[in-house]
Amino acid sequence: MEQGHALALKEAKMKATPKRLAILEMLDGESAYASPEELWKRLRDRFDRLGLPTVYRNLEELAASGVISKVIHPNRQLYYYFCRNREHHHHFVCLSCRKVEDISSCGIEALEREVSLRNGGKVLSHILQLNGLCGGCANAGGTP
Repeated sequence: MEQGHALALKEAKMKATPKRLAILEMLDGESAYASPEELWKRLRDRFDRLGLPTVYRNLEELAASGVISKVIHPNRQLYYYFCRNREHHHHFVCLSCRKVEDISSCGIEALEREVSLRNGGKVLSHILQLNGLCGGCANAGGTP
């Protein structure tokens, strides 16, 4: 899988460093989002010198380049998720089990038209994230 991660970094014009590859490997092995602290705790045994600021910096760079996705939690903490889907889509985030699921429909076109009609503006990009409980957590009486 490391070749796929190296290719994703190359496509994003990023250097495939051992730390970036390790972060991608950790995130890719999960169907749930992870915090920088969680990743740091899991990776620090693999690298002699790996500080939490390095993990934060790498995550932000990877997110800014589109290699990984940011999950904005209602608790105001940032989490990160490796999404293989490179098509335009959005995410549903379970606040109980932390699973992230793709949503292929968008429905933002009407809002983009409204921005254009009201103030002559042009929407260049958007992010839509739906938070809630997945079917399993909702049926089990889970809480966020």
